[in-house]
Amino acid sequence: MCGITPKNGDEMTVPGPFFRKLLLGSLLLILGAVVFLDALLTRYTAQRELRSAEADLAARAQILAGEMEGLAPDQLAVWASTSRARAGARLTVIAPDGRVLADSDQRPELMENHAGRPEVQAALAGRAGSARRYSETSDRELLYWALPVKVDRSPGYVLRLAIPAEHVERAVAEVRWRILEVSLAAALLALAAAFILARSLNSRIQQLQRFAEGLVSARFDQELPVGPEDEIGALARSLNRMARQLRDMLERLRLEATRREAILSSMVEGVLAVNHELCVVFCNETFARAVRASYPVPERLPVLELVRDPALIEALAKVLVENAPHELRVQLAAAEGRTYQVHVSPLELAGGRGAIAVLHDITDLERLERVRRDFVANVSHELRTPLAAIQGYAETLLSGGLEDEQNRRRFVEIIKAHAARLNNIASDLLALSELESADAGPPPERVSVRDAVEAAVTAVESEAALRQVRIHRSVDTQLFVMANKIRLEQVLLNLVDNAVKFNRPGGEVWIDAARSEDGRVRISVTDNGIGIPSSDLPRVFERFYRVDKARSRAAGGTGLGLSIVKHAVERMGGSVAAESQLGKGSKFTVTLPAG
Repeated sequence: MCGITPKNGDEMTVPGPFFRKLLLGSLLLILGAVVFLDALLTRYTAQRELRSAEADLAARAQILAGEMEGLAPDQLAVWASTSRARAGARLTVIAPDGRVLADSDQRPELMENHAGRPEVQAALAGRAGSARRYSETSDRELLYWALPVKVDRSPGYVLRLAIPAEHVERAVAEVRWRILEVSLAAALLALAAAFILARSLNSRIQQLQRFAEGLVSARFDQELPVGPEDEIGALARSLNRMARQLRDMLERLRLEATRREAILSSMVEGVLAVNHELCVVFCNETFARAVRASYPVPERLPVLELVRDPALIEALAKVLVENAPHELRVQLAAAEGRTYQVHVSPLELAGGRGAIAVLHDITDLERLERVRRDFVANVSHELRTPLAAIQGYAETLLSGGLEDEQNRRRFVEIIKAHAARLNNIASDLLALSELESADAGPPPERVSVRDAVEAAVTAVESEAALRQVRIHRSVDTQLFVMANKIRLEQVLLNLVDNAVKFNRPGGEVWIDAARSEDGRVRISVTDNGIGIPSSDLPRVFERFYRVDKARSRAAGGTGLGLSIVKHAVERMGGSVAAESQLGKGSKFTVTLPAG
């Protein structure tokens, strides 16, 4: 085992992100402490200087108050002017009613009543008062001190001294600079210590990082220096132990990787591998999901506890016995009846012979095959009736019916009607094929709903008149949708045609179109005809589905109209819904994007 050496001489000294973060964190912590200490000490100094200034003013005021007891009120102005220099402060004498009797700096008659000043209020109440505020008279911030005094041995007067606040601020600033100098010096020393500590930690962490990267690269022969007995040293010892254990596990993992590689290379969908005892060796998540088992599936689990399908278990056992591949189709009940094509093959394992089963989900293929069979059966059934009629009447004509002047024209008209029915079925099937094709068709355009409705109504007017059905429409001329014009007209034609055909004599059809609250356009076709039973309503959009088969065929329907409506509307980015009550009528609503 060898120690770790750097790849080049500079690698150990390159500062990493951890170093920068640690150093930055230390710097921020130190600066925060300096700022906090400066603010705290500055505040303390300011309070101390303020108290000192107030104590000095109080002492001066006490001395001056003794001189005022023997003065008459008319002597106060002269006394205030002469005492200004001795007091070293501005003097103001205030009467009990708040009037200024004398001031060393200003004329008293120009000064307002001082009864509302806080320091004066305190002095008038019989105690000393102080305040700090801006003085408009002196145009500066002043520190005031006031106390009650006697003038001509009469109490109730106030002596107030005031000095500029700059004196206090100047003293605080001097102390603040001294604090800042000491704090910066301490911060630099702390930052240097943090730099050395961060660099040492960064170097050791880089060693741990390179060692961990070596483990990822499967280099297990390296040894990490432990260093000092601290948390990082303990981590280094743990990593060394882990490297030795990983080296021992490597050989076992290589054998396991070979086995997994054989299984994964054969995996298509769900994969299950078992040993000769029919116990699980490997099971992927797809298979576990198919049999509704929790993943991961524990190894050595008996396959009977995992799979409940006898055919699959029998196939696995058969492959273990015959050592030959086997295929089968199963329908797993746990997978909600989904159908799987299962291919079971022999598998060579370290402990003996095994088997691997690969499950291909063919449920959708079977469904498509069933749909195809049903579609062919429906088409064959629909074509059989008109073809049989055409063949029968043609044979009748060929067998002598051509000479029957009374019935031959009727036979030909019947043949023509059934031929037209065959043509309608073919046209509708082609339309459905086009709608279901991958071709998106022409891009949607801005189509007038009113024009499309008028085109549909024009096409069925003669039929409606013949059946005595009145058509009402309420469509705004400024209503547009984003759609394919031909498909939209085909949708409306099918809906209006059904509303007319499946109506009663004297019935009515209403066509309404309006913009919905979500900004889309809703077109509804409502009739008061025979209606649709609630049991048939969910299936009306299926191909060849008829509610009244006899009447539908008599009306010339193919059973594909509503299916075409549904596919066409969905291709245009819309939706269609049906509402109906038997004997009261039906309502079909088409919702399309507004244009």
